[in-house]
Amino acid sequence: MRKHALFLFLSISFCCIGFLVGFTLKDSFSSSGSNLSRYASSVAKFEEVLRYLQANYFEPLEPDKLVEDAIKGMLQKLDPHTFYIPSSELKEINEQMEGSFEGIGIEFNIIEDTLYVVSPIAGGPSERAGIQAGDRIIKVDNENIAGVGITNNDVIKRLRGKKGTQVKLEVRRKGIKKNLEFTITRDKIPIYSVDNSTMVDKETGYIRIIRFASTTFREFSDHVARLKEQGMKNLILDLRNNPGGYLDQAFYVCDMFLEEGKMIVSTKGRIPSSNKEYRATSEISDLEKGGVIVLINDGSASASEIVAGAIQDWDRGLIIGTRSFGKGLVQQQHILSDESAIRVVVSRYFTPKGRCIQKPFSRGDREYNNEILRRYDSGEIFHEELIKLPDSLKYKTHAGRIVYGGGGIMPDIYLPPDTSGKSNYLNNLFIKNIFNDFALRYVEKNPRFKQLYKDGKDFAQRFEFSEPLIQEFIQYATNQGVEYNAKDFETSRKIISLRLKMSLARAAYGEEGFLSVYLQEDPVLKKAVELMPASIELARTGKFAKSK
Repeated sequence: MRKHALFLFLSISFCCIGFLVGFTLKDSFSSSGSNLSRYASSVAKFEEVLRYLQANYFEPLEPDKLVEDAIKGMLQKLDPHTFYIPSSELKEINEQMEGSFEGIGIEFNIIEDTLYVVSPIAGGPSERAGIQAGDRIIKVDNENIAGVGITNNDVIKRLRGKKGTQVKLEVRRKGIKKNLEFTITRDKIPIYSVDNSTMVDKETGYIRIIRFASTTFREFSDHVARLKEQGMKNLILDLRNNPGGYLDQAFYVCDMFLEEGKMIVSTKGRIPSSNKEYRATSEISDLEKGGVIVLINDGSASASEIVAGAIQDWDRGLIIGTRSFGKGLVQQQHILSDESAIRVVVSRYFTPKGRCIQKPFSRGDREYNNEILRRYDSGEIFHEELIKLPDSLKYKTHAGRIVYGGGGIMPDIYLPPDTSGKSNYLNNLFIKNIFNDFALRYVEKNPRFKQLYKDGKDFAQRFEFSEPLIQEFIQYATNQGVEYNAKDFETSRKIISLRLKMSLARAAYGEEGFLSVYLQEDPVLKKAVELMPASIELARTGKFAKSK
């Protein structure tokens, strides 16, 4: 009970920060007559230009668009993470972070102008109505949608809608001659931010967080509890390609790993109320014991870096992967009167030992956005020794290990991506979405295929490719416009086999199957399992001997 009370209290605290910052900004204008005068003069100047253009420009103008463009230009000059969100886009963006949307609840794919159900979302209205994986939706509210060039956006517009409203579907199902009709009542559909968890051995659990949304801590706690029931003592936390999200959710997750009183993150900004320290409590302590390994890469940003930085600074666990993105700024969203919004950077955040991991952005947005590409072009992403960090960015962890600030979190164990096996043929298979399309069709045509294995884990362990299946895949790709290249195929055979196996697993057993295959083959995860004893020793003694 106390844990839930704390969760509510902390949630309210973080919301209040936003209000305090807003009021303080307003007060800063009124505290100085000269500031207020300059502000009024600038607004008058902008209005003067707007009125002049509206009266004299040689073509009619839309004042709303002029103002929106001006706002975008103004914010773009500040930093790469302060920006404007039109009202038309705000709802969809907020849905991704608030953890739900309203609709019928299916994952879908469009193949040859036909809408296929990849899987109904568990517990959603489509599953309750009897929609199955592999179903083809032919009509929506009596309107034909097959063979008319339907797009993903078209599907979303037709199938999403207000909770309680109904939509009528006509579905074609393999093995049934007559089309099936369903009337589905839309409902709130959860968007999970913790999308996968499993046990990788008898004592080690694996959890992947794909974003830090408003429901992340609750989801994460549920996954932890379930894995603990299965015997989990150690945890591999996968934050690869997690772009971040809410700071408070990163704080709650970190609180589970760290002892009471330990700093998790601090923020510093121009407004006094944005200068905060967030320390671990005694209320959330499910993971204070046992080994911890965090997986990161260049797509891990913001809240992900808060978690990785806190665990690294306190020597609580090992960080494995490549250097993270490098976003050390805290944003606040402000809703405007027309239901558009601005997201404004209000502070920097710092790891427990004082590291700011924000990469430089003084050279403009283009240079900033291309920084990740430069890591690949320079070879840094593949060779740790090419990363040059100055002594001025050097810090020490609680146990005295050397870590660095500036430009992201440097992992304790650097594991570059494996680029062997790449080819133009492989690229074209990905571009044309051949793996998923073939797998969906193959499982639909071969209903007994799924019955050969008990579940996704059994499939991952026992499935082996036959030559006829490989040839069928190659022929399907050729029919879809991907010309066969024998040399490229041999170069990429290992990757092609793995991706096809993963796609077949997903088509037959959903995400559980996909994850079972993926985890069995992931080299970073294998390394994490290998290093778990070293992580346990680090947490116990503060010592980690990095092998050469």
